Amino acid sequence: MENFEQQWKETLNMLGERFGKIPDMEGILFLIGINELGAPPDATFSKEQKQDLMHIAVCSLLSQLGYYEFILRDEQGWPHFQELKKVELASMRDQEQLLKECVIRYFE
Repeated sequence: MENFEQQWKETLNMLGERFGKIPDMEGILFLIGINELGAPPDATFSKEQKQDLMHIAVCSLLSQLGYYEFILRDEQGWPHFQELKKVELASMRDQEQLLKECVIRYFE
């Protein structure tokens, strides 16, 4: 557990150095979504698009573990995923832990 906590802190510090402040989980998902979309850093998005970007990030992260699979990019270039299996974790804490592990792996 100590190793995980250390890796998480290192990932947060790396993001903080890169972006000027340490983002929360929503911010991290937003950044991953932008990266997966391939959008420029200064692009602007509607509230709905921001939610879509975070969904893209979650799908992309969980695809590392076989929960989702990338299927295609639509005509606007947005990636789409297919759910392969349900994430069956009892608590929000367990879900956040799983996402944190995937975030660490994503930025390695």
